[in-house]
Amino acid sequence: MRNLLAIERFCLYGHIVAMVFGLAGLLWVVPHPGVLEYLPAGQTLFRWSMAGGGVGYILLGTVAVAIYAYRTLGMGSLVTFAIAAVGISVTSELLGTSTGFPFGHYSYLNGLGYKIAGLVPFTIPLSWFYLGLSSFLLARSGLAAGGGAGRYGWVQSIGAVLLGSVLLTSWDFVLDPAMSQTAMPFWYWHEPGAFFGMPYQNFAGWLGTGVVFMGVALGLWKRFRFSSDLDQNQLVLPLMVYLANFGFALVMSLAAGFYVPIVLGILTGALPAVLCWRATAQEPGDGDNVMTAPIDAAVTAKVALK
Repeated sequence: MRNLLAIERFCLYGHIVAMVFGLAGLLWVVPHPGVLEYLPAGQTLFRWSMAGGGVGYILLGTVAVAIYAYRTLGMGSLVTFAIAAVGISVTSELLGTSTGFPFGHYSYLNGLGYKIAGLVPFTIPLSWFYLGLSSFLLARSGLAAGGGAGRYGWVQSIGAVLLGSVLLTSWDFVLDPAMSQTAMPFWYWHEPGAFFGMPYQNFAGWLGTGVVFMGVALGLWKRFRFSSDLDQNQLVLPLMVYLANFGFALVMSLAAGFYVPIVLGILTGALPAVLCWRATAQEPGDGDNVMTAPIDAAVTAKVALK
C-alpha cells in the first residue's frame, strides 16, 4: 500500500508540475520563441512538450486519481465509476464532434494524443474521469456532512449528482474559452458562440453529460453497496486535483483577458469545492490511506497540540 501511495504522490505532483510547464510553454515560449536560445536543450524540450505535454499531464492525473480511488473507495467503486465516466463521455464527445450534439459543432486539433475514430483524443474521456470523480466526491461528501453518518438519502444523492456536475462544468467555464483561442489551440468551434466564442449549448452538454455518468455511477455504487464516506483528510487529493486544474484554466483565461468566465467559475466551482471540503469531518486517517498534503497541515497540527 505504501508503494501505491508513493506512486500516487509522484503522479499527483507530476500532474501539477506538467501543468505549470504547459502554462510556461503556451504563455511564454510560444509568443517569445527566442527565449529557447537561452535554455539548455530548449528546442528539444519545447518539441517534446508540444508533442506530448497535454497527453502527459492528463495521464499523470488519471493515474493519481485512479490509485487514490482504489485505496480509498475500493476496486469496485473505481471500476464502475471509470466505466460510466469514460463510456458516457466518449459517446458524448463522438456525437459532438460528428453531429454537433450535445456540445455544438467543434473539432479537436493535434496535441492531445491518438484520436478515437479520428475525432476524439483518447485523453479527453480520461480527463472527464479524473475531474469528474474529484468533483463528485467533493460534492457528495460535502452534502452528506450535513446529514450525519448513514443518512445519505435520495435527496442528497440527487444533490450530489447535480452539484458534482456543476463543479465539473464550472471548470469548463474557465478552460474552454481560453484553450480554444490560445496561440496553439487544442480544439476549435466551427461556429463561435456568444459566450466568449463558445455556444451556450456547450455548457448544457457538459452539465448533461456529467449528470448522466455521475448518476449512473452512483446508481451502481448503491446497487453494489460501495461506500464512499470520506473525511476531510481523505478529500485532500480530489480538492488538490480540482483546484490545480481550475488554476491552470484560470491562468489561461487571465492571459486571454476573459474575466467574466473566471468570476463565474470561482462562484460556481472553486468556492463551492472548497466549502464542500471544509464541511466534511476532520477525522485523522490511517497513514496508509490518507493523502498527506500541505492543505491539511494546519488541521494535523491542531490535533497534535491537543
